[in-house]
Amino acid sequence: MLRTILLSALAVFMASPSFALENDTRVFKIDPEIRADKVRFHNRYGIELTGDMYFPKGFDPSKKYAAIAVCGPFGAVKEQVSGLYAQEMAKAGYVAVAFDPSFTGESGGNARYVPSPEINTEDFSAAVDFLSVQDYVDPERIGIIGVCGWGGIGLNAAAADTRIKASVISTMYDMSRVSRNGYNDANDSADVRYAMKKAMNDQRTKDYKAGTYARAGGVVDPLPEDAPQFVKDYYAYYKTPRGYHARSLNSNEGWNATGALPMINMPMLTDAEDIRSAVLIIHGEKAHSRYMGEDTFKRLKGDNKKLMIIPGASHCDLYDNMEKIPFAEIEAFFAEYLK
Repeated sequence: MLRTILLSALAVFMASPSFALENDTRVFKIDPEIRADKVRFHNRYGIELTGDMYFPKGFDPSKKYAAIAVCGPFGAVKEQVSGLYAQEMAKAGYVAVAFDPSFTGESGGNARYVPSPEINTEDFSAAVDFLSVQDYVDPERIGIIGVCGWGGIGLNAAAADTRIKASVISTMYDMSRVSRNGYNDANDSADVRYAMKKAMNDQRTKDYKAGTYARAGGVVDPLPEDAPQFVKDYYAYYKTPRGYHARSLNSNEGWNATGALPMINMPMLTDAEDIRSAVLIIHGEKAHSRYMGEDTFKRLKGDNKKLMIIPGASHCDLYDNMEKIPFAEIEAFFAEYLK
């Protein structure tokens, strides 16, 4: 009898490891009525991911809730933008997990600070794995929110993972496109790409000899006076108390210097036209990245796809500007497609 009880308890723990947050370092305004627990789960490569699970007010574990997995921006951590979005979704009645992707933040994987189109897409599906086996989650009502670079990665996951019933893509980057072609495709040249690849492969040799990985640098600091406005916007978020976090790549030393190689060589969103589930793409009117979301939207098929352009909003406004992020519309979208 005791063995049965212990095995049952172990099974519950394995399915839903949950711990109270300690040394809380979230950078956004915390709602004390929304419970947040630390959770851990693994992807199919065996990498352990760490997330913060947000529960709605009055959470009842005997009920079945719709659930949302949240990640982004690219180079950020769950204590920044994704945590804010997850908290807002919990306030709207959803269970939501904001997670650190592989190789970053509190999640596992070595070497550190390296992106991967395949593994990072898998990370979203791993979050769906985790949510789908929780007793309090309805596995037929799972959605995702991808912010910035994780918008493109999230859509890449939605193209492959039919369990994702609805996707909100906010201030989207297509990381493979911008890595390959530069902003606005200004460097879409075989010669430019060859020079980039040569420099990164030379760096690979240096890294291997040194036994370490050079970092590319996060958001530029100090900020040049002639920096483009979007770089100033990044600085205002990642390098100031507004959004700085000690584990954030963008706030500190950035990705590995060779990190763009897989993004250049293995483009994402090749099957965007195949997405049958609902998609809401949100962009700021003044966002430098707006073209990536609009071009991707043109490729989507079906009457369950929507594009929202937020008047006067920049790329980073959709990180944490509560007057610009259309949470009411996001909630309405999920209410329609996760019902």
